[in-house]
Parts: sequence; structure tokens; C-alpha cells
Amino acid sequence: MHQSPDASPSANADEQQGHALAGAITNGVHRLRLRVYYEDTDFSGIVYHANYLRYCERGRSDCLRLIGIDQSRLHREEGGLAFAVRRMEIDFRRPALMDDVLDVETRIIETGGASLTMDQAVMRAGEFLVGARVAVACIRDGRPARIPASLREALAGMLAGSGKG
Repeated sequence: MHQSPDASPSANADEQQGHALAGAITNGVHRLRLRVYYEDTDFSGIVYHANYLRYCERGRSDCLRLIGIDQSRLHREEGGLAFAVRRMEIDFRRPALMDDVLDVETRIIETGGASLTMDQAVMRAGEFLVGARVAVACIRDGRPARIPASLREALAGMLAGSGKG
């Protein structure tokens, strides 16, 4: 890992820890492992449906983080540039339960001038539970904005790793 001259050792350690928490990318697929807690469930111990949106958001955010897209810095340094979910289609197949260990898989399947599309799957021990197709828009001041070339290069690496680039 490259460390800038003004980066403190503790900042570098924090960054490394943050990446350790962000899952891993293998062959164009980002995997984030998480556990289902009591707070995630409804009265019957089944994950409340809206929490899958949170799980998928974590997967998308950490996928971008691991390919070098820091969304906070992007917003701060690129004049308010941000990614926003434009459309999401969700397929609920089987429920997750309290104490389950889940893997959120994220694949970037397409990039456009100001958008990208991701496929996500929430899995339990290899069993498909929930799938989502997510269209994400790159925006600035509430309007579509072209994805910068440096981000396109990072995204292309995910497409190439999946065999689609």
C-alpha cells in the first residue's frame, strides 16, 4: 500500500482496518459477509424485508471502496459528485433468520456515461435468498453527471474481472 508523506501511521492503520471490514473482490465479484442480529428481524425472527436494502447498500458501498472509489472524498473533491440509486428490482426467494451469516455478492454488469448497473445476491451458505438489480446514477446538484475517467477505469476493472469487460 502506498502511504503519502503526510499520512500518519494511525491513519494508515485505520484505512487498512476499513478495507479489512469491506469484504473482498475475487474474479469480479465483491463479497461482504455479515451476521443477522435481533435488530434486523421482525417479531418472528425473520429479517424484515427493508433490511435487505441496507445489506445491499453496504455491499455496493464496500465494493466501490475496494476498487478505490471513496464516496465521501468523491463528493468533497469532485464538486458534490455522488451516486444515487435510480431503480431497484428485488426478488425475495427465501428468508434469512436471526444469527444467520450472510454473504452479499455484488457484480458491476454495465457502465454508461452517467450510470452503472449492479447485480446483487444475498446468500446463506451458498443458498440464494434475495437478488437485486440496481441502476445507480452519477449525479451532481441533483442532475446526471458524467462518471469521471478515473472512476471509469476502476469500474472497468470490475467488469474485466467478471469476464464482461
